[in-house]
Amino acid sequence: YTLNGLPFVVWVMRVFIQEIPQSIEEAALIDGCSRFECFWRVTLPLLLPGLAATMVIIFMFAWNEFLLASILTSSEARTLPVIAASSIKAKAISWGLGSAAGVLMSLPVVVLVLLMQKYLVRGLTLGAVKG
Repeated sequence: YTLNGLPFVVWVMRVFIQEIPQSIEEAALIDGCSRFECFWRVTLPLLLPGLAATMVIIFMFAWNEFLLASILTSSEARTLPVIAASSIKAKAISWGLGSAAGVLMSLPVVVLVLLMQKYLVRGLTLGAVKG
């Protein structure tokens, strides 16, 4: 899962890092911060919206992964997307199993988005407009 999401994380976070003005970091260094303190106290708080947005998107990618889970897992250890797909049979559809799996699949994502809500609005729109 890490290798699937890593290129996307690097690509998105690169935009957020480029949006941070270098003058802010230079001002912190002039004020006496070390390089680590500059990163910890100045750069990281400015990156939090981007980190939150990227984290939620990557979590959704990994949580809803179907192809890798259906190929690599055995019948005893199945993930929720595979269980939801198994509710569709050739002659009947198990609506109860499919609906329950769908609710269970969406619940952690909804909770995560609600927890990260204040960072997401700014984080998802920060790199969208240049200037």
